[in-house]
Amino acid sequence: MLPKADLIQILSHATVLVCPSVYEPMGIVNLEAMACETAVVATAVGGIPEVVEDGVTGLLVPYEAAADGTGTPIDPAGLAAGLAGRINDLLADPARAEAMGLAGRARAVDRFGWDVAAAETLALYETLLDR
Repeated sequence: MLPKADLIQILSHATVLVCPSVYEPMGIVNLEAMACETAVVATAVGGIPEVVEDGVTGLLVPYEAAADGTGTPIDPAGLAAGLAGRINDLLADPARAEAMGLAGRARAVDRFGWDVAAAETLALYETLLDR
């Protein structure tokens, strides 16, 4: 854990944030990076695909876990290669990474800002009161 100012400093100066998670209900770390205009490379698990728009705000890597509930990737070498390839793609094309960072900031504000959350909560409450 870092103080918020330090986290913002690090994320806003990174070319890419890498999130190789095997489980993420929401993917807040990706959203924080996007809010700081940083492109994301992440595994396509849990809520990450809802946050990261593949090819627009970052790049997603397909992930398939073993059926035993451990989260162990079926193809660890393929997963590592997929992550490395997408990271290298963005590092080799800083303009693309920058464009994804800008798109990520816009998505973070437009889809996940506090005003959006408040409006959605209010709308839900209103539908419950109408019953």
